[in-house]
Amino acid sequence: MPQIESSSFLTLHYRLSGPQGDIINTFDDKPATLSLGTGELSPAVEQRLLGLEEGTHTTFDLPAGAAFGERNAEMIQWVAKKLLAQHGDPLEKYNVGDVVQFPAPSGEGTYAGAVKEVQADKVLFDFNHPLAGQPVKFEVKVIGVL
Repeated sequence: MPQIESSSFLTLHYRLSGPQGDIINTFDDKPATLSLGTGELSPAVEQRLLGLEEGTHTTFDLPAGAAFGERNAEMIQWVAKKLLAQHGDPLEKYNVGDVVQFPAPSGEGTYAGAVKEVQADKVLFDFNHPLAGQPVKFEVKVIGVL
């Protein structure tokens, strides 16, 4: 049976959950395909996949902060609505709980922030991963390894 290595291309079902429940769950839909080492999964999760054989179905419990680091207060930032309008839809309405995609400063890729508070001229975003600083359960069923 093929085993997962650091540069493997995988087809798998997985569930990532924290204390409040599932964040991602592919078990009820199409399996995911991804390449290890490209940042699609956290390094701590990837590390636990190494060596698993095709066909394996297992669950890992990661302690608080291990999967996505600790919460970082510096990643909670106010952004002026004027700036948001310049780089996005000027008519956009922001609501607490919304997740907003931003282009990365390099122009390659995106990152997301969750709206925590809205004021007349600015919006407070939390750019921490939703599971930062929390224990994580990762369930995986390895379907294919290339």
